[in-house]
Amino acid sequence: MLVGAGNTRLRIVHAALLAGVLTGCSEAAEGDDSKASAHPSATAETSAPDDTAATGGGTIGAAGSACELPVTFDIAKSWKAEAVEAPLSQGPVSLACEIDAKPAGNIGFLRVWAGKSGDADTRAVLEAFVAAEDGVTKEKYRTFTTGGVSGVEVEYLYTSELLEETKKESAFAVTTADGPVVVHLGGLDTAEHEEMLPAYELARRTLRTA
Repeated sequence: MLVGAGNTRLRIVHAALLAGVLTGCSEAAEGDDSKASAHPSATAETSAPDDTAATGGGTIGAAGSACELPVTFDIAKSWKAEAVEAPLSQGPVSLACEIDAKPAGNIGFLRVWAGKSGDADTRAVLEAFVAAEDGVTKEKYRTFTTGGVSGVEVEYLYTSELLEETKKESAFAVTTADGPVVVHLGGLDTAEHEEMLPAYELARRTLRTA
């Protein structure tokens, strides 16, 4: 589970977001019920952008950007990035940056988590990150390569005991000289998650390490 107050604080944020959008909010979509083993093996090379790709709104990660990270990637247009200085950790990584989708019309965040150097097994880091989130089922892992950077990606279902609902979540991880980085996409519900996937895929497709 999240270290310290992390689990409680993230769940409070989730609940607050839900309360704020109850009026006029669209119905939450059902979680994906497709069966998947916990550790399937697959490899994919990121394809070229298509008509559903998100429009870039700038790059973060480099010195002087909104979030200075061990990696750089493009964020979607209108999404707002902000560095996080809070003692929140999940598994072997700590929260370093939140990229808010609300200015673009969605409820959710693309969160960037960073770990210490020495954690070189990307798959193990991502598995530990997912295992630290209570309520996860139907994990589906795969490897990917983009721009010469190799990583591991996971899709899974998360069930909130507080809200009594199940929704999709996604994350990918890479290893850098400064430690592992995990980029996670949640969302208010599955419908919001799927609407925000182009921004997540833009981040993965443009990911570069220092």
